[in-house]
Amino acid sequence: MWKYGGTGRDDGPLTAIGELVKNVGDRYRMRTHDWFSRKKDCYDKGDPEAVFNVLDSMLKDGLERLKNMRESIPLENVGFDSCTLEAVNSRHATLFGYLCSEGKWKTALWLRRKLIQKGAVLDVFAHNLLLNGLCKIGDMEKADCLIREMLEMGPPPNVVTYNTFSKGHCLKNNVDKALYLFSTMATDGIRPNRVTCNILVHALCRKGLVDDAKKLLCETLSDDNEKTNSDLITSTILMDCYFRSGNTVQALGFWDQMLHKNIQIDLVAYNVLIRGLCLTQHINVAYGNFAEMLKRGFIPDCFTFNTLISALCKEGKVDEACHIHDVMLKMGVAPDKISYKMIIQGLCFRGDLVKAIEFLNCLLEKSLMPEPLIWNLIIDGYGRFGDLGNALSVNNHMLSFGVAPNVFTFNALILAQIKSGNNVRAYSLKKEMLLNGLFPDLVTYNSLIGAVCSSGHIAFALDLYDEMLRRGIEPDIITYTELIRGYCMRGNVEEAEKLLTKMRRSGLQIDHVPYKILIKKYCQLGQHDMAFDLYQNWLMRKK
Repeated sequence: MWKYGGTGRDDGPLTAIGELVKNVGDRYRMRTHDWFSRKKDCYDKGDPEAVFNVLDSMLKDGLERLKNMRESIPLENVGFDSCTLEAVNSRHATLFGYLCSEGKWKTALWLRRKLIQKGAVLDVFAHNLLLNGLCKIGDMEKADCLIREMLEMGPPPNVVTYNTFSKGHCLKNNVDKALYLFSTMATDGIRPNRVTCNILVHALCRKGLVDDAKKLLCETLSDDNEKTNSDLITSTILMDCYFRSGNTVQALGFWDQMLHKNIQIDLVAYNVLIRGLCLTQHINVAYGNFAEMLKRGFIPDCFTFNTLISALCKEGKVDEACHIHDVMLKMGVAPDKISYKMIIQGLCFRGDLVKAIEFLNCLLEKSLMPEPLIWNLIIDGYGRFGDLGNALSVNNHMLSFGVAPNVFTFNALILAQIKSGNNVRAYSLKKEMLLNGLFPDLVTYNSLIGAVCSSGHIAFALDLYDEMLRRGIEPDIITYTELIRGYCMRGNVEEAEKLLTKMRRSGLQIDHVPYKILIKKYCQLGQHDMAFDLYQNWLMRKK
């Protein structure tokens, strides 16, 4: 039983509730005499709503009573505030983690404000989650406001807070702000750690400031105790930077240092080494380190294999790249979309479209939906060989999988139609582009202008040229060259000369092709002096 009498001491939550009931008195007692209809003769007249009126009154009065009692409870006297806040603090980290993992940053910020209004003290972990999310989406202004509020109201930021904010600035390519933040850490009583330096070193290296990165490491981490793992990360970052800048000797120097210090090399370090050697076109050395990696018990991942496939395709060794794909499968490493994209691209450039289709089918069999670029490469490949049937077949196959065509798709189909001599159908595809909400680009107009000029319809080509200018598309050397070819085919060398002059004044880098077209035409017309003068003009421009 609760005792309502005061004893002059705090007997805990039960006594507080007893005091509450005593003080409230009968203000919130249910008044049953108000439940019934005020019609004195409601029963005599058989009022059908009387019972429902009673029930409504009971419900409304009960809810009102509960509301008033809840609002009258002084939590600070009851002793519930501490346990409530502890419950909030134990739950909000999980809730914030969920919101941040789902990318619902606005909702997380709103929830934070509501909890603060209710007196809940959010810990630094929750703030760091929010900060990380804001930095990921690039909202550095809100991230800055969050840190300012932490400094003013708490909790105080820790080294993770500063590392997260620094990384956000580096992702926005604002290294100066990251370095300024680094300089203020000591003022705020925060000591930078190895992660801080690795973030800044990576950012400085991406800007090519390797010497500044090394200086920062020497000044900050001279007395660092966590050497083993952190030395590996730092050395890997610096090695990657030297490879990217083309300084293979320095990069391999860091690799030798890691081996000499008996630092435990990991797969990431090997991937950086192999990628760097491929970037600097030392693919045979990359193969050697790949074999050494296998001997040391490391299982290559998809990134390792993709690095080798990319290097081989760039060198035109597509068959070797296909062999690497087979090795991946034998080792149980599943190729991803990037693997197939590079191989298909290499095969299309080589003109091996049959094998490209085989790899496309492999993608589809593994339920990996190819991106539009892969479809477009094959369509374009068939188009360039004038194989309109297969180009249309691949396009229809793409549409059946729900992949919408883009400007590149239409340009590839237009080229295929032109190669097959279907200029009218090619032009109708331009109209189809507009119906699909796509706008023709420079490649579209150049293809169509070249097609109609080759068929002698210079007037139509000029209409397309004017339309192109109205759409704000600047002509390039291909546009002018095709128009010059069109004028020469019609025997109008004067207009062709005017266009050549316009090209010179436009500042475009002119190659030998327009000169060759005009010189050939002057020779056909017997105007050898004009041809020789134009040739001399071209030689002068080359100097």
